Amino acid sequence: MIDQYPFLKRIIQFALEEDLGEGDVTTDAVIGPETIGKATLLAREELVLAGLTVFKQVFMEIGQGVQFEDFYKDGDLVPAGGKVCLLKGPMTIILKGERSALNFLQRMSGIATLTRRYVDKVGSSKLKVLDTRKTVPGFRWLDKYAVRTGGGSNHRFCLSDGILIKDNHIAAAGSITTAIRLTRKNAPHTLKVEVEVEDLAGVEEALKAGADIIMLDNMDLKQMRKAVKMVNGKALIEASGGINLDTIKDVAKTGIDFISVGALTHSPKAADFSLEIAGA
Repeated sequence: MIDQYPFLKRIIQFALEEDLGEGDVTTDAVIGPETIGKATLLAREELVLAGLTVFKQVFMEIGQGVQFEDFYKDGDLVPAGGKVCLLKGPMTIILKGERSALNFLQRMSGIATLTRRYVDKVGSSKLKVLDTRKTVPGFRWLDKYAVRTGGGSNHRFCLSDGILIKDNHIAAAGSITTAIRLTRKNAPHTLKVEVEVEDLAGVEEALKAGADIIMLDNMDLKQMRKAVKMVNGKALIEASGGINLDTIKDVAKTGIDFISVGALTHSPKAADFSLEIAGA
């Protein structure tokens, strides 16, 4: 659960410090601390909800007294105009937390919504759509949670999670074969070895060197199909680089096992929400 991550409190506190500064001078001037009211969280467009717990936690970090009534949960497809949540409590807390809470929710739901579109395009439960490490610094847990909420799967969370030999590693080592050999010698034996290749010669070399997973970097469909035949089930295959909503279905048909899409987290469109005050 997203609310169990130990850093969530710290992320929210930083966001509030950034937004509130020395205090919300407008709210403190206009609204008395005893004023109780209601607010409705509305979806302005159809979206996949992600981050509702984070949204609510923002208000709880400011103070006590806000109560919530949820009409949807994370992972639900919310229609345009749908009432997501009802808030009731001190208006000072609701107004002070509004922007930060919406910022979290808009980004996370935007990622989940985009991920769902990619997963639906693939139309297969066997092939996994993966994210990457191209996330907002400090927000990786939230970004990757949103990907899972949208039906996608997570690639490495951090560099210690798995071995991925990329082009610069290969250039530094001298060859794919040498890089894999050194990895087998020096890295924990419990980790699978994935290597990024740019052509069919790289596929052949990686296969002979004993790679567990071969990442096809920016290959066209013809090359991908040939790579699948060459590997013939001896390693898992991931496709990456330049894959979008227009091309992912054809890429999926080549017979690969994974498709990684950096766009899920590096350029999602923020989902459109509004928080409307309804008074006492």
